[in-house]
Amino acid sequence: MKEKLGFIGLGNMGLPMSINLLRAGYEVYGFDTNTQAMEQFIAQGGIALTTAKAVAQCSEVIMTSLPTPQVVEQVYSSPEGILQNAKQGSLLIDFSTVNPELNDTFFQKAKSLGLRYLGAPVSGGVIGAVNATLTIMIGGEERDFQSGASIFKIIGKNIYHLGASPSVGTRIKLLNNLMIGFYTQAVAETIVLGEKMGIAADTLYEVLSNSYGQSRIYERNYLEYMKNENYEPGFSTNLLLKDLRLAQNMAAEAGVPLRIGEQLVNLYNEISVEGYGEHDMSAAYLSLKEKCTVKQF
Repeated sequence: MKEKLGFIGLGNMGLPMSINLLRAGYEVYGFDTNTQAMEQFIAQGGIALTTAKAVAQCSEVIMTSLPTPQVVEQVYSSPEGILQNAKQGSLLIDFSTVNPELNDTFFQKAKSLGLRYLGAPVSGGVIGAVNATLTIMIGGEERDFQSGASIFKIIGKNIYHLGASPSVGTRIKLLNNLMIGFYTQAVAETIVLGEKMGIAADTLYEVLSNSYGQSRIYERNYLEYMKNENYEPGFSTNLLLKDLRLAQNMAAEAGVPLRIGEQLVNLYNEISVEGYGEHDMSAAYLSLKEKCTVKQF
């Protein structure tokens, strides 16, 4: 008999992940503060509950996909949260991107309460969540990873158990998103400068995608967003900024100066203030384009 699953955080990532688990035949209890998300979850066969506490009390595996470390800490640590209300032996899996120290803290608290915990941030965006092709970077004890392995295989494609440290996956995820910050701004600057030189964006992409300038972020940002003039967030500027700040803090603790990374934090903060915070991160192109006159093709 399959375990009863709980999923807290039915946003852009959590909702399609939970739907994939429902389609695989699991009984899934869910909670989100967004009523529209809850309605979509119910429409797909999910069992909606009114609090995170209720989800924790009903489930054997409790998953979270939440936007900020502050929200994650509240959902886990408050008296009405997961740690105080989960059943003994329950497996807790956090798919959120938080500061690594939070993973370590939750692991220790969970262990002291007879619970199990995995830090398991994901990469691949909304499309990856919908298509179940996510990369999942998992830190935690081997036996706990094995307990969650069947779940990971349903929602992801590239599954990495990276060691016993509950924060190792988060550290790698922050390094990943630091590179995403570099690439996203590089794509914006390259395309705007190319257009300013009279080179059509399609031509530039065709050539560079077959050269060393190629990158998956170039492919994603250009083909899925910029080319279609669609900036609905697959991964918003504000979320990227949040992760860059976490990477900045991680680097400071390690004593590593981020010569470009420090500038990226300021840059994406500026882009957010300009009104692109809730747009997809590819809107860095729009921010730069507004600062110069570009001939249209």
